[in-house]
Amino acid sequence: MNILLVDDESYVTESLYQTIPWRELDIEEVYQASSALEAIDLLEEEDIDVVVTDVRMPVMTGLELMETITERWTHIRCILLTGYSDFEYAKQAIRLQASDYILKPVDDDEFIRSVSSALASIKEERKELGQYHQLMYSRKSDLGILRNSLMHDLLLGREIPRPSLEHKLHEYEIPLRTDRRTVMLLIQLGQKFTRMDEHSVSLMEYAIGNIAEEVFAELLHVWSSKTPHNGLILLAQSKVEEMNPFADSRALKQYVIQFQQDVDSYLKGSISVLVSASFDFPKELASVYRSGLSSLYLWRNGDHEAIRFAEDHDGRLREPVWDVTQAFAKPPSLLHLLETRQWDAARDKIEQVFAEIETAFIGQTALYEMFLSVANAFMYLAHKQGHYVHQLDQAGWDPLYIQQVVQSAAKLRSWSLDMLNKLHDISSEQETTSKSHIIKQVQEMVTADSGHDLSVKTIADRVFLHPVYLSKIYKSETGEGLGDYIIRKRMERALYLLKHTNKKIYEITAELGYQNPQYFSKMFRKHYGMTPNEYRDQGCC
Repeated sequence: MNILLVDDESYVTESLYQTIPWRELDIEEVYQASSALEAIDLLEEEDIDVVVTDVRMPVMTGLELMETITERWTHIRCILLTGYSDFEYAKQAIRLQASDYILKPVDDDEFIRSVSSALASIKEERKELGQYHQLMYSRKSDLGILRNSLMHDLLLGREIPRPSLEHKLHEYEIPLRTDRRTVMLLIQLGQKFTRMDEHSVSLMEYAIGNIAEEVFAELLHVWSSKTPHNGLILLAQSKVEEMNPFADSRALKQYVIQFQQDVDSYLKGSISVLVSASFDFPKELASVYRSGLSSLYLWRNGDHEAIRFAEDHDGRLREPVWDVTQAFAKPPSLLHLLETRQWDAARDKIEQVFAEIETAFIGQTALYEMFLSVANAFMYLAHKQGHYVHQLDQAGWDPLYIQQVVQSAAKLRSWSLDMLNKLHDISSEQETTSKSHIIKQVQEMVTADSGHDLSVKTIADRVFLHPVYLSKIYKSETGEGLGDYIIRKRMERALYLLKHTNKKIYEITAELGYQNPQYFSKMFRKHYGMTPNEYRDQGCC
């Protein structure tokens, strides 16, 4: 840090400069000024952290200098130096929040303590500021994750109660509102972007989202996010509820064109944009998104256009999903069966739907709609468990791979059942790992020194499970009831204490968490066929 010494008597500042061990105080540069005006010039040119100034100086006093510093350089600490022990100066110094007030002639030790205190104050403030910025950075990172997770849930068809969704939108600082007309933009990155590594692509997607917010800021609230299918999505709503900016597609198109041009100008890469018709958010979002994916699939196989609107192509984004695919949504839906781990029932559901279409003529478009229905259900459950699509299928969301899958109903059926088996295996492995971790936690609690005061309920509370469910999984995993395990470990502890200590029976009773020595003796007899006293009398063998 740097310090500025100000006094119209230059021998004072020169003496301090020569006698104080500045390096030991972590002071890098010591500047000197012979007037307040000269000090202000230095403050404008140099990075100063602490100012030590005399009070009485011609033209501009030290107090006036300090007042200027307080207004213009709020981070600087000021120490007043004077030969006049006038209480009025002290009062003004306090009002101006001076770090300290030192009388001349200056005592070096007192001066060092005063400067050290000011420097320590600066370091603490910088530390707190750094922690604050780190906290804000972490919060922004967490918000990004939460926003993406919420978008994925909505796109994959999760039904979130309206109050809960509105709360999440507010907490995650998403400017959209429920029951408002909304437009969806599905964005595909051009080849320059897709040839980049994964980290660079993520940065480009973040930048594209920022550009969109700037372009549409005058007219729309926007929410940009990564999609579950490895794309980029933008949801837009009017900033003025009474206005409908989506009524005139030509006006909206101008903004979309500007958005596309800005991406090309600033990021030196192209994007393609598919714009939906307006829909009710969040009610129609999942179906509009699924239809949008279907249009993108057809788009890949046809003429490539940089911007496409639903109205320009027979309202394709509004087309209802083919009727047979609704079979996956009929209660119990495929998604419900997957969420409740009813694997056999889910398999039967898939087999039933494909059996129904064996005699029907199924075009590739309809097969693709079916593919999306099944894939979205699988991806939702995988996403919920913290997995990605490539962990289920190495080919991921590759367009060429999908074309092969939807060539025929037989291939799509085979793919669906294969993905179901993979999802089942991953879920079962995760569930087994989770249960093993819980069992280990429980056993560590019980065998710890303080484990004697635990009950099934207190253990369940600590692992955030219901006591009945905890008892059930413990019994299924170990073959022993949790209550029996707790008692057995207590009795083993009792044997140790009886054999290796001289503690009285009532002391052992209390240590094991029993209130009544008679009850303890009864439990001990039940386990070992003798009372604690008999065990000791027989020489603990």
